[in-house]
Amino acid sequence: MNDMTPPQKTLPKDWETDQEVRWCPGCGDYAILKAVQRTLPEIGARPEKTVFVSGIGCSSRFPYYVESFGFHTIHGRAPAVATGVKLANPDLDVWIITGDGDALSIGGNHTMHVLRRNLDCQILLFNNEIYGLTKGQYSPTSREGTRSPSTPYGSVDHPAKPAAFALGAGARFVARGYDVAKQLPDVLKAAYAHKGAAFVEIFQNCIVYNKDVFAGFTEKQHAADGQLWLENGKPMLFGDMKKGGTRGIALDRDKLCLKVVDVVDGDWQAAGVIVHDVTNRSVAHMLVEMPFGPFPMALGILYDDPKPSFEQAVIAQNEQAASGKTPDLQKLLSSGQTWTVGASGPQL
Repeated sequence: MNDMTPPQKTLPKDWETDQEVRWCPGCGDYAILKAVQRTLPEIGARPEKTVFVSGIGCSSRFPYYVESFGFHTIHGRAPAVATGVKLANPDLDVWIITGDGDALSIGGNHTMHVLRRNLDCQILLFNNEIYGLTKGQYSPTSREGTRSPSTPYGSVDHPAKPAAFALGAGARFVARGYDVAKQLPDVLKAAYAHKGAAFVEIFQNCIVYNKDVFAGFTEKQHAADGQLWLENGKPMLFGDMKKGGTRGIALDRDKLCLKVVDVVDGDWQAAGVIVHDVTNRSVAHMLVEMPFGPFPMALGILYDDPKPSFEQAVIAQNEQAASGKTPDLQKLLSSGQTWTVGASGPQL
């Protein structure tokens, strides 16, 4: 008889483990952990139905601190393990926790394929633009000029852009947030609601090796002018009326690129400000390519346009292949060439 008892609601503390949280004091990972633990009860997640899979790096300690199933796997291979988990049990909620080095360096190939396959999972990429666990070397997302133990004269690499990488790999959901943002739980809820691979880049402050690298848009005094929080169906507006007025993002039709425009007396339509459409992939590409400084940092849900997920297609294919057939293990073992082992030796 099936148990018809409705699942008991959980609280954030129900998702806390008895493990000592071991990140550097002040690390942005603490805030992300709390945001996830607050989000899980609100989406109705169950510990016995939830799996956190991580690779290697500071972020990848995450599964130890969430009261659920978890795998702390090997460098860059969390997507491969997560794919196996989801195919074995599609009813599980699978979260992948990774960092900019883990996902975009040794794990770049695996990240690309989990996105293009569209496995139903949530991918949280903690981006601190540095290798924190191995003592501050530059990472794939480090900015040009970054001085580190591995680039003492400054990095000459062009940094990877995680959200642009995700869109290029075929992701159907791409979002951005930052560690202490009050909107981060809402971004996580949207990622969970999306059926397919949901990619969330989370800017995370490394207090030791890359402190305040995102302060230009995360600090309170810069937030109004430095942040563009996107909402579907809402105009792309930012800025503080008390400090220079409201501005918006419009399309430069001659150059086919985005531009910043002033909004006079709140008339954003006259200024040509774009209304955000989460299904518009072309605009999403332009948003993630906006250089910070001349433009604000685009945050929130950049792109959300679901399509059938990988495990759905695999399950449907397997069901079709098995249709009308009776399982017979002995017949399978006896099919094709078999060897009979007798006293005179094996015979075909």
